[in-house]
Amino acid sequence: MQEFKSPLEAFLYWEAESPNQIFLNQPVSGNKLTFTFKEAGLEARKIAAYLKSLNLPDRSHIALFSKNCAHWVMADLAIMMAGFVSIPIYPTLNSTTMHQILNHSDTKAIIVGKLDDYKSQKEGIPDIPRISIGLFGVFDGIVWEDIIENTKPLIEVHQTDSNALHTIIYTSGTTGTPKGVMHSGSNFMESSSTLVREFTLDNKPKLFSYLPLAHVAERLLINAGMVLGGSITFAESLDTFAKDLEAVQPNLFFAVPRIWTKFREKILESIPQKNLNVLLKIPFINKLIINKLKQKLGLKEAVFIASAAAPIASEIVQWYLKLDITIYQGYGMTEDCCVSHFNKPGASKIGSVGKTFDNVRAKLSPEGEICIKNKCLMMGYYKAPELTAQVFDDEGYLKTGDMGEFDHDGFLSIVGRVKDQFKTDKGKYISPSHIELLMAGNTDIEQICIVGTGIPQPIALITLSELGRAKSSQDLIRSLQTSMSAINPSLEKHERLEKVVIMKEDWNVANGLTTPSMKVKRNSIEKIHQEFYSTWFDMLEIVIFE
Repeated sequence: MQEFKSPLEAFLYWEAESPNQIFLNQPVSGNKLTFTFKEAGLEARKIAAYLKSLNLPDRSHIALFSKNCAHWVMADLAIMMAGFVSIPIYPTLNSTTMHQILNHSDTKAIIVGKLDDYKSQKEGIPDIPRISIGLFGVFDGIVWEDIIENTKPLIEVHQTDSNALHTIIYTSGTTGTPKGVMHSGSNFMESSSTLVREFTLDNKPKLFSYLPLAHVAERLLINAGMVLGGSITFAESLDTFAKDLEAVQPNLFFAVPRIWTKFREKILESIPQKNLNVLLKIPFINKLIINKLKQKLGLKEAVFIASAAAPIASEIVQWYLKLDITIYQGYGMTEDCCVSHFNKPGASKIGSVGKTFDNVRAKLSPEGEICIKNKCLMMGYYKAPELTAQVFDDEGYLKTGDMGEFDHDGFLSIVGRVKDQFKTDKGKYISPSHIELLMAGNTDIEQICIVGTGIPQPIALITLSELGRAKSSQDLIRSLQTSMSAINPSLEKHERLEKVVIMKEDWNVANGLTTPSMKVKRNSIEKIHQEFYSTWFDMLEIVIFE
């Protein structure tokens, strides 16, 4: 593996080494638009030249507002080439949150790309220069294609000090206001190199990018692709996602737990669990079924399959194992640049997030909080020195906010969030995470939030999966009661679930109840529903339809 000081240096190496190799694959209206390393470099240089022509102050902040696409990557390269700092923005944010982030980040210009609802979002952009990408139907400010046609490429590519500020990533925020996490180029290279080494990836891998590039994990996937000279393909849309993924068959695949739940749900819609169980017991037929399912999922050529960003239920991991799909769960966060813990071949334990990476030091505080020290910890929160100081201890360890336990083999398990703990009216503290994971094994459940402030026992608020929605009320009640009866004996008395409440509404980004990375926003859900806890608790029914 080549050693690089920055993402731009990695790209420039492969641009010179393999100029005619396909770097980016962008599906558009059923066709595929491709960019070689040379072509991507040329477009990035022209956009960089235009950015320089704006005569912005040195190290100005440039926002990137788009869903994943080839132009996102080229825009990011252009920002680096021009010597500026990137501010990636989640493409699903509403105009209010966008305005807040763009102002807080001191953004001086914005590149607008592939979006679903730019019309309602554009009012959140202050009066700054805009570059829009006509290919995706956005014509606001100067158009990308006009720049490409009329601008000469930047000759002298800026080589920023690798320890200087490279990007500010605004956390998706399960609680409170998004915070701007500052990272240097060397942080990204340390992280990418660690992941490439730990996952034993070869040069020139095929990658598939679909999780938001404003999230640190997906950004690092792209960086790993640049380090290894890989090719990156994007999903055209949600409707074509499955077809796009199947066509690529990536060598590395990363998903959040909700994606794995959705994949399983789709399989069970076509092959009910009872039928699947029978087929998997028949010699020869079982191999045909497994190979077909892996092909359809796009995982037939994957050498490493990962889940992170939130805990995944052990039952789901075990279910995939029966299909010869091993999901390795890991742990990291924006602030530590995802370098913390991971399961991997030869060192994996279901239910844990793996062992500490060799280049990481980890400890538990006296209260059980996981604390991390590595070579790519954030530079701090932008314009928030007091908040930055609060998340580092006296030895320079990052306080993650997660509660953990190490077993005797050194595997780390996450037992909850420090701030997610709540107290019932019995005065007992409860960490909901492990209860949620146990209930999440039920295929009728899409999302779950265990709550219980002010009532004697916790209750589960859930949304239904497509499988759950297809069931009759009686079958659904029976299914959920069975799950409660199965898990309650394994819990402490004060943790045992008393009720399951089925929510009317979905929890999603649009209504502010999940983050763009698909995590449930507990505080927002509690704010809406807490006044009803006592009423639900006093009802005779065990399963309640809101």
